[in-house]
Amino acid sequence: MKTFVGIDLGSTTTKAVLMDEDERILGRGITNSRSNYDTACRVAQQEAAVDARFTLFRREFGAEDGSAKEVEDFLAGLERAFRLEQFLEQLDDLEETCIRQVRGARFEKNADGVKTALGEVFNRLRGEAAAMFAPGATRKSDFFRDIAGSKYLGHAEDVARDAGLGYDLLLNVYDKSIIAVENRPPKGELSDKFKRALKRVTEQGIGLAGEMQNQVEMALDIELEETYLVGTGYGRVTLPFSKEHIRSEILCHGLGAHMMYPKTRTVLDIGGQDTKGIQVDEHGIVENFQMNDRCAAGCGRYLGYIADEMNMGLHELGPLAMKSEKPARINSTCTVFAGAELRDRLALGEAREDILAGLHRAIILRAISIISRSGGVTDQFTFTGGVAKNEAAVRELKKLVFENYGEVKINIDPESIYTGALGGAEFARRAAQGRMEGVDA
Repeated sequence: MKTFVGIDLGSTTTKAVLMDEDERILGRGITNSRSNYDTACRVAQQEAAVDARFTLFRREFGAEDGSAKEVEDFLAGLERAFRLEQFLEQLDDLEETCIRQVRGARFEKNADGVKTALGEVFNRLRGEAAAMFAPGATRKSDFFRDIAGSKYLGHAEDVARDAGLGYDLLLNVYDKSIIAVENRPPKGELSDKFKRALKRVTEQGIGLAGEMQNQVEMALDIELEETYLVGTGYGRVTLPFSKEHIRSEILCHGLGAHMMYPKTRTVLDIGGQDTKGIQVDEHGIVENFQMNDRCAAGCGRYLGYIADEMNMGLHELGPLAMKSEKPARINSTCTVFAGAELRDRLALGEAREDILAGLHRAIILRAISIISRSGGVTDQFTFTGGVAKNEAAVRELKKLVFENYGEVKINIDPESIYTGALGGAEFARRAAQGRMEGVDA
């Protein structure tokens, strides 16, 4: 099967979309960008390929609309088992890497003890791994570093104390090892992991596992041929792509928003590093745009900085801000000054929810200014990027759009974070089609 790949290398996350020849999305994948865009690119693409396999499974079962409950239950079990296989594979890699780190003067007297302690830590991690991927289990993150890191640190403290070792020794080993592990894609063939996962769900007697084994194996035999790839996003220039395989973020987000909502004329994208106001025509072609300056003020990184300052998770900011009844008036969205202003306001007794509500309003005010410079808001308006998942940001956007432009239809797709990658995949499809037809795409 021919596939067309779009990869959006953002400053905080890297996204990939696989599309077939009929412009249908086969799979989506996302990973944290780290400092290694090459690895992030490969991991996101691999995740999209995993997602594509589940799309093919549904096609084999004749259940693409998700309405067949027995099929969905089986596939949910298969995905949990697959993610468990992935986790255990990377856990093995992390343990091997940690063991290799135990050398040098710092470990000379304690090397054997540290290795024994590491073995105990990883035995505990493996022992509780299945529970993390059981039905109904919740995880704050799906990224290996986040899942393994919190568990490792908790067990390492107990194990170090019982072994009479310094906790800092085990912490130092982990810090050095996790960087190496996360900067290389997971090992092993996807098909092998799927087969092991299928064996798990069959042994567990999950739903239709026994009956569906042949269809799963048939779907796994379908080759996903990478016909053409297009890269976009903040990190696109770091990859060894030729010019014909690169498109600007503006073009990809404009086209991606048009594909999601064909009547879109104005697009706002708030990503990790920048904010883009884009005007497109009825074909999704960019007519005008504006971006923030080089500063990341008012973007995802700014919110991440605020979360760190308040010792909260990024996902917690929006819900807390929604509780505010009297938003604070924030003077600056500059990342440099935000910490100082935040600390001053907290010291003066202002409620955290009011401060956060004010911060969200300040971010959206900045975004509305960028949109107005691009040509203003026209119906329909599409909001994309990671910040589009923040309910407080969405609330302020709706308020400010209504205040400035009246009633406007605002589109926010649940998969809006993939907009740039979707546009890239469509550019890839068109480029490949142009080659086959002998025309310039």
